[in-house]
Amino acid sequence: MRLILLGPPGAGKGTQAHRIVEKYGIPQLSTGDMLRAAVAAGTEVGKKAKAVMDAGNLVSDDIVIAIVSERIDQDDCSKGFILDGFPRTLVQADATEKMLAAKGLDISAVIEIRVDDAVLADRIAGRYTCATCGTGYHDENLKPAVEGVCDKCGGTTFKRRPDDNRETVRTRLQAYYKETSPLIGYYYAKGKLKGVDGMKDIDAVSADIEAILSTL
Repeated sequence: MRLILLGPPGAGKGTQAHRIVEKYGIPQLSTGDMLRAAVAAGTEVGKKAKAVMDAGNLVSDDIVIAIVSERIDQDDCSKGFILDGFPRTLVQADATEKMLAAKGLDISAVIEIRVDDAVLADRIAGRYTCATCGTGYHDENLKPAVEGVCDKCGGTTFKRRPDDNRETVRTRLQAYYKETSPLIGYYYAKGKLKGVDGMKDIDAVSADIEAILSTL
């Protein structure tokens, strides 16, 4: 089961990805985490990425694809994975398709979580995560069972992303619609796109996603 979750910032991709990870035991792959791991491990592509970052430049799509390729060759990806925050552009999507095809693999489904723009500011401004395990919470919609204590690991330290505020929502949405939303049509044309109503409560969205995954 190889999945991509699509949706604007605040749609709930992270929350739903964590639930899929827990149920199916497949890893959630973040390009940021993979880059840092490759650099720390000193792999060949990690060294290339480090040189680019040390020079203050953005890592190229080719390097990112190579790092993703290395990561999905690891044993814990044998049953599948969720791509988190990647691909973001049509160029990256094409490169990902070619990389997977070379391994005899493809994307099982692309799940689009659809949410009205009007509610995204509230969702983004209220979210926070456990500083220890990364489990996501929200001031109104998803509080820990015991206030100040992570349900998953028992941690008591939480953090918020610096850009999780109303002032930056518009800029992030503009970037999403310009760069990433074209992927919706791209994967629809390939017969991979599945949509769920992200305006429902969290458990209902999970149930809709599970209905899709059960058919794969």
